Amino acid sequence: MKKLFIILCGVLLCIPAFSQSEENSLTIGAQIRPRAEYRNGAMAPLGENDDPVSLINNRARLSMEYKREKLSLGFSAQQVGVWGQASGTELDGTAMINEAWANLGLGNGFFLKLGRQALSYDDDRLLGTLDWHVSGRFHDAMKIGYEDSKNKVHFIWAYNQNGDKLGAGKGGNFYTGGQPYKTMQTLWYQLIADKSFNASFLIMNVGRQAGNASDPDVKREVKKLQTFGTNLSYQASGFQLYGTLYFQSGKTLGDQDISAYMWALNASYAFNPVWKVTLASDYLSGNDGTSDKYKAFDVLYGTHHKFYGTMDYYYPNFTRGLWDNQLGVTFKASPKVTLALNCHSFKTTTDVTVDVEQDKQSRSLGSEMDFQLTWNIMKDVTLVGGYSAMFGKDAMKVVKGVPDAKGRQDWLWVSLNVNPKVLITKW
Repeated sequence: MKKLFIILCGVLLCIPAFSQSEENSLTIGAQIRPRAEYRNGAMAPLGENDDPVSLINNRARLSMEYKREKLSLGFSAQQVGVWGQASGTELDGTAMINEAWANLGLGNGFFLKLGRQALSYDDDRLLGTLDWHVSGRFHDAMKIGYEDSKNKVHFIWAYNQNGDKLGAGKGGNFYTGGQPYKTMQTLWYQLIADKSFNASFLIMNVGRQAGNASDPDVKREVKKLQTFGTNLSYQASGFQLYGTLYFQSGKTLGDQDISAYMWALNASYAFNPVWKVTLASDYLSGNDGTSDKYKAFDVLYGTHHKFYGTMDYYYPNFTRGLWDNQLGVTFKASPKVTLALNCHSFKTTTDVTVDVEQDKQSRSLGSEMDFQLTWNIMKDVTLVGGYSAMFGKDAMKVVKGVPDAKGRQDWLWVSLNVNPKVLITKW
């Protein structure tokens, strides 16, 4: 972080040297975001003899964006971790670059953006920033697109390696630990018909490879996963309706044919500026091993935290399928304070054997209650806190592999987000 600060200061000192023939702008932002958590079964259920854990994680981020006509540059560095993780006299930091991109305006609505960047599309279901996670999510990719007032078309291309392969012989395998794919091509189109209706369509092809660092000379085939579908949204007079439908095909890493799908409906109505009610249903196909095809839908690289319960029990790694029915209420107590309560009812979309001796099957996983308070304390400072409780059933114990799981799991958290723009300058 110290080196980044020195670089940014150098940029500022060089400002007068830039050409004055066109307007330039530079924005520097900072973020400090600690989050304290009490985990008594968050993300995975605890058994009767398991103890809860408390921790504080933190994100410290410094970002910069430079703009002039037909050119913009983005750069962001961050340090993430848990309080107490590093020694007070540590010499080696844990900083990382989470954004480093250039965006070139090509004229007539066309642009090219390449480098390390966040990808956020539609409602963040398949491609999202995952900002809830302490580190967020980024991709090393190239994006070329066209945009006007009614249409947006983006093509994204990525090719990943786990380092410089020069002299590695057959070491073309992509080992785990980096990005979750070796290749990716995505085509996205959005039609903005009017203020009340828009539609988008996405086609994504992901190439995955199961390499092995201990046996690099064995060349492994890249398996392709195709995802294609649509998002439709409509809003009018306080009513909002959002629909999603996706299908998947291709091959698993084990060379099994893929045939999976998901759909989601979300309807909300704002009675007035204070009260809003939401009804939602998400259905994802699952795999139970009885078919010659693999039927579990892969939720890929989205912001799963916002869809399937904030305790994060099910995705990204859940193969039994999920049917999540949700009722939510939002109350805006004041211009600065908002309260939200969401109740989920979860089922698998494949049968689960909960009693082998009686051959008893079940799909009901249980229910979850998520409460959240958001308080805008002042400009650039927001306090957010929440409490969640999971009430699991027998199928939950089976699919999570915790036969003595407590009947109620809960999670308490509070986060302070300080995120100012510390410098905005134009010349």
